[in-house]
Amino acid sequence: MSTHAPRPSYAAVLRVPHARRTFAAALVGRLSYGTVSLALMLSLTRSTGSYAVAGTVLAIFGATGVFLSPYRAALVDRHGPRRALLPMALLYAALLCALAAVCREPGTPAAVLAVTAAFAGACTPPLGPTMRAVWAELLPDRAMLQRAYGLDGVAEELLFVSGPLLVGVVIGVAPPTVGVVLSAVLVALGTLAFVTSPAAGVLRPAERAKDDSAPSGRGGAGQGRALLQPVAVAAGVGISVSAVDLLVVAFAGQRGLGGATVAWVLAALSAGSAVGGLLNGAVAWSSSARARLPFLAAGLGVCLVAAGLASGVGTLVVAVACAGLFVAPALTTAYLIADESAAPGFRIRAGAWCNTAVNAGGAAGAAAVGLLVERLPLPACFAVSGAVAVVAALVPGCRHGRSVERPGLSRRPSRSRPSRSRPSRSRPSRRTPSRASGRP
Repeated sequence: MSTHAPRPSYAAVLRVPHARRTFAAALVGRLSYGTVSLALMLSLTRSTGSYAVAGTVLAIFGATGVFLSPYRAALVDRHGPRRALLPMALLYAALLCALAAVCREPGTPAAVLAVTAAFAGACTPPLGPTMRAVWAELLPDRAMLQRAYGLDGVAEELLFVSGPLLVGVVIGVAPPTVGVVLSAVLVALGTLAFVTSPAAGVLRPAERAKDDSAPSGRGGAGQGRALLQPVAVAAGVGISVSAVDLLVVAFAGQRGLGGATVAWVLAALSAGSAVGGLLNGAVAWSSSARARLPFLAAGLGVCLVAAGLASGVGTLVVAVACAGLFVAPALTTAYLIADESAAPGFRIRAGAWCNTAVNAGGAAGAAAVGLLVERLPLPACFAVSGAVAVVAALVPGCRHGRSVERPGLSRRPSRSRPSRSRPSRSRPSRRTPSRASGRP
């Protein structure tokens, strides 16, 4: 079978039954995340006439989306995608439409905009973590799963590049609120197609196993220690990468260069990340993911320090592209570690914690570097942003959680256990949760 090929290809990943349909549906829904921020910012700016109000409302929207992510993932863990993810996505889409409607009315009070945005952000469906849980269930072979996560990460990178371009096309012929409605339509249709895919049926609700005592015991302090390394690195990558955006703008401003220069440099970062993600997924690594992760984070940090020494645009492009080579691999590896460390009934939450760390780190990095640029030389700012990734690389890995129960071979046994557990309904607490652990 292709899932057990010694050197699996990306094509082999997509040939797994139902993989293409499920992945395509998830990408349609996740494209909404690439379009909504710009469309919402433009809509709020036009409605309020104030960048300060628009920025505050958008920050509230992002904050509720980021910090409530683990709790939404817990709902999907507990109830499954069809009972939790779809209602969540439909409510999110409805609230986006409501937000678009209030943005169309000039003079809408800022409090109304803020409350509507807060509720919308709070309902953002965790499509990314759920899709990665589906990959983990469909692909018991670790090499295949590494490829799938690499493909998923690169696709997500492209979505966040193409999303704003799509909004640009929309606002060329319609008001920006249409872009917000488009985001709502994308997430609703994508999630509907995703949860009705046969592959989504393998994610069984953890609530079916009422005897949670063993998983819960392991999912406490041990679970937190097991996730510390991937979450810390994800946060460090988020801080460092978000800092690059403003640092590149400052670099161009100091040299009197235009916005096109900034676009090219940031495009080099995205391109490097896409190439790095594909290469990382293609390599048959002999070392464990926990052993690789510090080197990937440190590589990102060193490249950013080097970027601060760039004397011109050409060398900056090269240094930033090299930094990008480590971004997607670091995040993909963090997700792999979170998945293999997750206790039964915790897998989607484990991935959501990494997502939260990236997004929260990105927000913190943007705010912090804005203060640093006004106080330190630009090379020092690059060095600080790189040092954050290096410090994150020093966080030690801890083998707890599910990896203790199923070390190394966690995937292959997990695939055989459910087939034996189905006839034996008397022991669901050990079998059913492992099948659904984070895959709802």
